[in-house]
Formats: sequence, structure tokens, C-alpha cells
Amino acid sequence: MAAIGTDWRMVDGVATAWFDAPSLVEGAALTGRIADLSPEAVVDLRATGLRVRLDHDEHADAVSAAARDLGLAADPAALQQLGVVLESARPSALSGFWQRALDYAPGEDGGLVDPLRRDPALRIAPSTEDRPLRNRLHLDVVRPAAAVEQAGLGEASGPFGVCHADPDGNEVDLVPGGALDARTGTADWQAVFSAMACYRITAPARQRDLVAAAAALADARGFPLLVDVRPGLVVLDSGKDQWVDDAHGLELDFLDLAADLQTAARGLGGTADPELPRFAQLFLDAADVAAVRAFWIAALGYTPDRRAGATDIHDPRRLNPVLVFQELDASETQRRRQRNRLHVELVVPSDLAQQRLAAITAAGGRLLDGSEDRWRLTDPEGNEMVLVGGA
Repeated sequence: MAAIGTDWRMVDGVATAWFDAPSLVEGAALTGRIADLSPEAVVDLRATGLRVRLDHDEHADAVSAAARDLGLAADPAALQQLGVVLESARPSALSGFWQRALDYAPGEDGGLVDPLRRDPALRIAPSTEDRPLRNRLHLDVVRPAAAVEQAGLGEASGPFGVCHADPDGNEVDLVPGGALDARTGTADWQAVFSAMACYRITAPARQRDLVAAAAALADARGFPLLVDVRPGLVVLDSGKDQWVDDAHGLELDFLDLAADLQTAARGLGGTADPELPRFAQLFLDAADVAAVRAFWIAALGYTPDRRAGATDIHDPRRLNPVLVFQELDASETQRRRQRNRLHVELVVPSDLAQQRLAAITAAGGRLLDGSEDRWRLTDPEGNEMVLVGGA
């Protein structure tokens, strides 16, 4: 593994690097080189660069050399991983519920992982503390309608009829998505808060060609398309709400771009998998939305949604989950005082952990306890986050 001070860091147990790129096309060039070097690499291509994750570090130096050859520099400060931890006296009773809700598989240390390596990771930790009231934090998950039905979580509740609770009462809004549009030119696309098309494509050369074609089409329109590359799979994604006109602020009809991307994918032998699109975000109830939202913007280095009235904040690189805030009735004093049964876990490179800890406390975070590489903090209303340095 490359030493600290070079391009690569261990983040949540995985050798990870971020390379800045001025465009999708230039990032796609490095993505193609990586596919040649390490076909099992996990690459998340964005308009400002790409994140690369390697299960085996033997190709790390070669990937870095390819990046330098293309004039792309690494930025370890961009690396972070945001996950969710559920605390329960009976972890095994919760596991099946969340596997079905998220379409995840069992991982290590009580964790659940997405086989396609999307976020957020979820872990169920043992706890004996009694916390009977509703959490102030829950997940929103959007999947195709057929997948929602197949998950079999039982009868939903709530004002929108999409809320489900696990045996401990932890909630998820499991929302059915649908077709992006009625026109046949976008039949491969699903609206799951973002617009998404997932293409199975087995030939590595055609996979590289699809990434390059998608990058060129998006760059030509100035659209910050998200392109996730996995072995045998390319995911094209608008990002949450970015296919909606007032979200991206461009003179662009996203449906036209989606149709062109679909044509390119099918022309290269890509086959859309309608079961795979999935979007997940975190929803936080707060008595003082402005103060709590400001804390999380600073703590996570996130960016506020540009639309008036939207409380969303998002990772500027669109790698980690969106957070959304809604007002909590200030009279619910007992619920506000109770510790949530779930919290977020933020993993950053070990050599940058102290810097991030200082930023979180400067933003109003209260340090509850800590060790050499792990610190438990709260936001202004007592919602907890755990900061982890390194693996």
C-alpha cells in the first residue's frame, strides 16, 4: 500500500484515491486506463474528478502513474465515507429488514453492504440502552416500484403511505420510483429522485467506450452527469433532482440528454437492468433547522441546494448521501432528549482526522468521548456522529 503522503489512503478498509479532473471527458480517459490496469476497480466519475477504490493495492502505483501521465493530480483531502450505524439489543432481528429495504447483503462486523458498492454503508451494533421514542433521523430509499413490492416490508404508514419500521422502530421511507418519461427514447431510465439508468455491459472495451461516450455527451451540454463504473456495469445518474430544470440551472432538457445516452449505451451493447436503480438519503428532524443544517454543512463539507425552500445539502462531489432537514415540533421535548438509535459514521483519512475534528468542534459540535482514531460528537440538538480516522 502506498504510504501516507502519497495519492492513496485507507478509507473504511479500502485503498482509495480521488483525482481532480477538469471535465468528465478527461476523467473518462483515466477511467479507461484504470479498466486496463485493474478490471475489478470501482470508479465513480464526476464532473470534477473521479474516486477510485481498489480491493488490492498492487495497482495503486500504476493508477497514480496513469493519472500523472494525463496531468491529473490526487487530492486526499477530498476523501470521506459517510455511513449509518443502528444500535440494537437484538441486531440479528433487524438485519433481514434492512437487507430487503436496501437490497444489501451481509458484510463484516455486523454490517450490510451494497454488492454494487454504492452508499451508504450500514452497520448494526449491539446496545442495551432503552430508547422507545421515534428517532429524529431516518432513511429515505427510492427503488423501482416492482423492487419495493418485492422487498415485502409489509403495510406502510405515514402521510405518504411509504413509511416502514424495523422491529426496533427505526424508520425507512421506501418510495416506489417509476419511468422517467413515457417516450420510448428514455425507456431505460428510472426516476428514483434522481434519473438513473444501469447498463450491464460485459466487454471491457465497450464499457470503456460507453463511459467515454457518456462523458462527451454530458460535457457538450455542461451537465454534471454521475457515472459509476463497476465490473460489467455502468450506472448513469443525474444526481438527486438534477434532471429537473430548476435544480441544475442550465438551458437543458435532460430528457434529450437521457435519450442520447440511451442510444449510445444500446449501440455499444449495453442492456438496461430495471431492478438496479436505487437512491438513498438521510432525513433529519430538527427544532432549529437553520442551526442544525449549518452544522452539518460545515462538519461534512457539504453544499446547500441552490433552490429556494429546499433544505437539502449534498456532497459537492456527489459521492456521499444527501441530507435533508425538516422541522420538528419544539414541544416534543422527550423525543428531542432521547438519543437516536442510529447515528452517522464519518470515515476520513487518518492523517486528516484531527483537522476534521477541529472543523466539527468549531462548527458547534460537542465532543462526548474519543480515542486515538475515533471520536463521538453531537450536533447542536444532540444528534450523534462518530468520526473515524482511517480504516
